[in-house]
Amino acid sequence: MSEQQMEAKPVLDIHEKPTWNKWIVLSIQHLFTMFGSTIFVPSVTGMNPGVALVSSGLGTLAYLLITRGKIPAYLGSSFAFIQPLTMFMMDEHSPGSVMVGTFSVGVVYAIISLIVYYAGVDWIQKVLPPVVVGPVIMVIGLSLAPSAASMAMGTNSGDYSFESVAVALITLMAAIIAMIAFKGFFGLIPILFGFFVGYIVSIPFGLVDFTLIKQASLFQIPDFTIPFVDADPVVTATVIISMAPLAFVTMAEHMGHQLVLNKITNRNFFKDPGLHRSLIADGTASVIASLIGGPPVTTYGENIGVLAITRVYSVFVIGGAAVFAVLFGFIGYINAIITSVPQAVLGGISFLLFGVIASSGLRMMIDNKIDLNINRNLIITSVVLVIGIGGFFVEINSVKITGMAMAAVVGIILNLIIPEKKKA
Repeated sequence: MSEQQMEAKPVLDIHEKPTWNKWIVLSIQHLFTMFGSTIFVPSVTGMNPGVALVSSGLGTLAYLLITRGKIPAYLGSSFAFIQPLTMFMMDEHSPGSVMVGTFSVGVVYAIISLIVYYAGVDWIQKVLPPVVVGPVIMVIGLSLAPSAASMAMGTNSGDYSFESVAVALITLMAAIIAMIAFKGFFGLIPILFGFFVGYIVSIPFGLVDFTLIKQASLFQIPDFTIPFVDADPVVTATVIISMAPLAFVTMAEHMGHQLVLNKITNRNFFKDPGLHRSLIADGTASVIASLIGGPPVTTYGENIGVLAITRVYSVFVIGGAAVFAVLFGFIGYINAIITSVPQAVLGGISFLLFGVIASSGLRMMIDNKIDLNINRNLIITSVVLVIGIGGFFVEINSVKITGMAMAAVVGIILNLIIPEKKKA
């Protein structure tokens, strides 16, 4: 994104409303931009894709409402929580564990929002500098690498399958070609394009089960999980400790997105409506997700890219995309098609997506000129990477702190206790 692109005059500013025909097209564009990533999280973790879409739409509408319609941001399923969500979904009490974990993420956001309101934002940079956040983001991507490989090879659901490997590699190449060669709108949806090509290729290989599609109806209520109705919340220290610390990672990502939005729209959202308000809005979105059984949500960089390219900053367009997401969640055929996507396709997409996550952590360190010749930086980075990727965990009286959460916690502690050398 060039400076010229960021400072260009908007086609539609934040509070400008497009004509109804343009409104629909522009909103659907945002929907498709986030669609691939948002449905990917439930597809990998075993959650319901329709619920994820509804969570995304309702969370975005809540965000717009709480920020007084001043920040054009779309919220979708967060990749940071894939590992703990996958772990909980394999447990017999999975719905209750997931809702409590997701709710705890929203609570962390609320607490930090209050602190920001009274103490300002400078302390966050001290607790979550790039030397901590960068390696933790790398851990999120790299720790998921074995999952991507097993899905691609078919070994997570059976024996090694050459058909699965072939489909995974074709899917990967389709997504790569879309990222490199496609321009404009199609250049913004490489994940969706990869899904489409991989799905079509999977059919002659016999990897697609059409049973659910044949049984699906046009209108279908997603498989919501309502607290105390469909499942009782499972409140354990392990659930909370596995999910809550990762909120700090998505929080850092949230602030990074705000900085980019400030440049694109030529505003200062940290001051108006305030970082505290956008943080509580982000957290509220995850609380809403927890109340219907969806994954935690956060602001999406893909949709910020759409804003930069189209120069359409209208919150009405973002709100329209959110409404469409909710409607899509209730279309049975869409849910059935998403559920029927073969694991091999998910594996092929995962090679790219999980790698991009890891690379974005590395990029954060490079952009912020983190010098690994300095022992302090080298120690924090090294320890966070090995703890997170190695799957190290701590278990005390049945309370388990998993590798990714441990990496975030240890990184924050090391950053606070290891003194910085003063510059000459």
